[in-house]
Amino acid sequence: MTLKLDIQSRYIWRGQSWGGNYFVIQPTVEYKANKKMTLGVWATTNFKKDYFYNDGSFYKGYQEFDMYLIYNVNKYMSVQLWDYYWPSVKKVEGIDNGFFNYGKNSVKTIDFNLLFDFSEVWLPFTTTISTLIAGNDYRYDVLGKNPKQNFTTYAEVGYTFEDVLKKTNNKVMRNITVSPTAGMVFNNQAKYYVSGDYNKPSLVNLSLEMVKEFELAKQLNLPISLVFTHNATIQNTQMFGRNFLIFGANLTY
Repeated sequence: MTLKLDIQSRYIWRGQSWGGNYFVIQPTVEYKANKKMTLGVWATTNFKKDYFYNDGSFYKGYQEFDMYLIYNVNKYMSVQLWDYYWPSVKKVEGIDNGFFNYGKNSVKTIDFNLLFDFSEVWLPFTTTISTLIAGNDYRYDVLGKNPKQNFTTYAEVGYTFEDVLKKTNNKVMRNITVSPTAGMVFNNQAKYYVSGDYNKPSLVNLSLEMVKEFELAKQLNLPISLVFTHNATIQNTQMFGRNFLIFGANLTY
């Protein structure tokens, strides 16, 4: 059993800002069933109870509870299945917060991921292909009718540079990891990526993460992270913005 607790200055998911510019906590509980399979739950909240700003522009309060399964096919490939549940903090007309509802008015989505991590067999290079296979991911015709499952697909590539300042004499600057990431959504007609283009592929996630681990005890480290994310989408970034700076800390037991 593994327990984790992330504290972030805000929640950014694939270039999308959920819950505004408020700090969040993100606990994780993982259970390794065997050498290949891992089960887990993940959650986030920004502790805000107001659903809309005073001008009605967009919400403040955000909460999410996810369940996931990871199956490691081999040393570099894993299959992941995520069940996203993001109920509104207050009752909203036309939205059903039911946990078992995967229909058009639901707050549930199932995400099927293929993750390739070549760190152990080649280079510290990763790529992810994600497709929403069920739940509230529907596109409509020009009249707003005839809903069809959209199967929104997102792809991401990343690289990790370990200990980028290892030659420095300053011990504080050592063991810093830098990881650039680029992610694109290809078919966003269902507008699941609200800060993405809806009629063409868009580069929603250009990120650069720096992580420094501090040793608190013999077997207890505290990674501190700083992430800059730029959403290069042409449209639909006015509401949430396109540039984000996120501070974070992680505790794992």
